[in-house]
Amino acid sequence: MALVTVFTFNPFEENTIVLSTSSGECIIFDPGCYFSKEETELKTFISESKLKPVRLINTHAHLDHIYGNDFVHRQYALKPEMHVGELPVLKAAEQIAQMYGVPMSAPSPLPEKYIEDGDIITLGNISLEAIFTPGHSPASLSFFCKEEKFLIAGDVLFRESIGRTDLPGGNHETLIRSIRERLWSLPLETVVYPGHGPSTTIGYEKMYNPFLT
Repeated sequence: MALVTVFTFNPFEENTIVLSTSSGECIIFDPGCYFSKEETELKTFISESKLKPVRLINTHAHLDHIYGNDFVHRQYALKPEMHVGELPVLKAAEQIAQMYGVPMSAPSPLPEKYIEDGDIITLGNISLEAIFTPGHSPASLSFFCKEEKFLIAGDVLFRESIGRTDLPGGNHETLIRSIRERLWSLPLETVVYPGHGPSTTIGYEKMYNPFLT
């Protein structure tokens, strides 16, 4: 059985996710820890839960989702994995962070390998399918666990909202198409863990999301 633990970090209130199983291994998704106390919170949870981080995955490379990449790399010797189409976003993050007035303490390490649409990520006795869901960013990925019916969605789909599309590489029509063509086919009871805000379900969003009804 999987355990999804969500931390809300940094000035953008981004959701960092630690996915773990009874194997004792875990995957860190979108580490957004910006302040030292957030790094300590993440490290303490992993230590006290006796977890071993084995992968660092970014749903996309906007700065609020990669602030903690360098920390995770230094702490656990992991480099980020993402879709290759996010590499230009990753490389521009330092400059964009300066523009927002929330500079990065250190740049994210570059990926050594990339995740493609349809790739299967295994952790213990569960697996997640990578789903290509661009629109909020050029090459966002969502991750669906069929066995336990949950989705790690990044900034694609929120409770009664969707990701913004006015950032470089964003496109509203592409995002809507990603959701309708790739996510709406998932079971209605699928729990969605977004990159910001509370969790939701596919069924709830089909019925109540004002951007998609």
